[in-house]
Parts: sequence; C-alpha cells; structure tokens
Amino acid sequence: MTTKMKKLKALRFHFLVNRVRGVSVPPGPTDDEDQEDLEIIETDSVFTQRRNSGALNPASELLQHVSSSEDSIEPMLSDASSILRINQIHQISKYLPPRLVQCTWTLAYSALRHGTSLRTLYKGTLGLDCCTLTVIKDTCGQVFGAFCSAPLKVSLSYYGTGQTFLFSFSPHLKVYRWTRGNSYFVKGSMESLVFGGGRGHFGLWVDEDLHHGRSQRCETFDNDILSTDEDFLINDLEVWALS
Repeated sequence: MTTKMKKLKALRFHFLVNRVRGVSVPPGPTDDEDQEDLEIIETDSVFTQRRNSGALNPASELLQHVSSSEDSIEPMLSDASSILRINQIHQISKYLPPRLVQCTWTLAYSALRHGTSLRTLYKGTLGLDCCTLTVIKDTCGQVFGAFCSAPLKVSLSYYGTGQTFLFSFSPHLKVYRWTRGNSYFVKGSMESLVFGGGRGHFGLWVDEDLHHGRSQRCETFDNDILSTDEDFLINDLEVWALS
C-alpha cells in the first residue's frame, strides 16, 4: 500500500470516529497537504474515558440525595435523655414502626426528676394515646428497655400488639421482637410492671418502687437477659411518649 493510500485510510477512520462522538470534522486536506499531525482515536479509548471519569449519572446523584435526606431524618426530643446517647436514639429509631420515623419524643416520666414510684410513672402516662418507650439503666451501667404500642397503665390482663419489642445495648443494640408464642406483651399493676411473659418468666419486670428489676428469657420475645444479671438494681428509668 502506498504512503498516500495509508494517509487517506487514516483520515477516513478519523472522520468516522469523530462523527460517532458528535464532533464536527472539517473538509479533508488536499493530496499536497501534510498529514503528519493526524490524530487517530480508537473507539475503545472513548468508552474507557467515559467509564473512568468521576462524573455521576443522574440516577447516582438522585440516590446520593435520597441517602443524604434519610440520614438527616431524626426524632425530636422534648428534653435531653439522662440515659440514652444520641447514637443510641438513632439506632432504636430504626426499629420503630414507619409512622414514628420522624416523631416527637416527649419525656413522660423520669426517675431522676419525678422520683422512684410506679404510681408516679402511671400518672405521667395517664391519658396518653400513643406508643411508649421505657428505658432503664442498671447500677452496672447496662442500658435496656421496651417499646410498647400503647401507653403504660394499670390493667387486669396483658395488653398491647405485636409491634412491642424488647431491646438491650450490650454494648451493641439487640432487638427482640414478638415470636407469636403468646400475646403477653405488657401488664401493669400497682405492684409491678411487666413486659413479656410465659411459664412464670418475664422478659422485663420492675417493682413498685422502681428499684429492683428482673429480666429472663420469655416465650413472648425469646430474649436474652437484658440486664447485666437476671436480678438487677435500677439506677435510672425513663418513659418516652412517641407521637
């Protein structure tokens, strides 16, 4: 193949590639013009440049925006918690029913503020029509509790729904949901408050003075012991109304 033929072939290839890229190509030079500066770009190189570029496509940008928006959603607290840290509040929030993702947490009862009495606790939740979160810290520093789909109250029998669950930070969050083994969710009396039961075992039990407690594996939630030991002493207790 003559030198002129090679140059013409190269020029034709250059013209076709740039048409694919949407680049305007000026009329080709005459036979007498020098072609030494002719640049040939292979099609594979074009796609490699696009693939290796750091630019995001619109779908990726939208996904990042949604993720950022979700991260910004957090509950609003009426008061600072003396038990839960911010990261623990965010972790528990992920297990709440969807309608409570961006709810308001109102402190209905605090042992440090209102005194250690189950009677006072019931007064704090009297008349409420919302879900509640009970949080306990034992004297060993373990944090645990229960989410209930109804207010805490004195009752003749167990009440609540399958949305009720137990949780414990030991130290990482563990959540124990309803096993469908029974419907012993919550039961309140003037002598004690109980979450979960079956065969004489309670998932979480506290006495009328909110000083002593007990946590056992129960049929309702098939939970591990929530506290440091099965029998524990309460250092602090809070009840949050979620609405």
